Amino acid sequence: MKEIILSSSIGFGIGAFFTLCRIPIPAPNVLPGVLSIVFMYIGYLVVKSIFY
Repeated sequence: MKEIILSSSIGFGIGAFFTLCRIPIPAPNVLPGVLSIVFMYIGYLVVKSIFY
């Protein structure tokens, strides 16, 4: 739970920073790009649960 709160607050802070600096957020804005990030994380979790 601590990791979720920490990563959410860091993500919020970085998003606010990019907005205040008026620069685009370095994240994909299309569904395939977002899904690739999500499934990369899911793959990480699956391999971690099997081998570690």
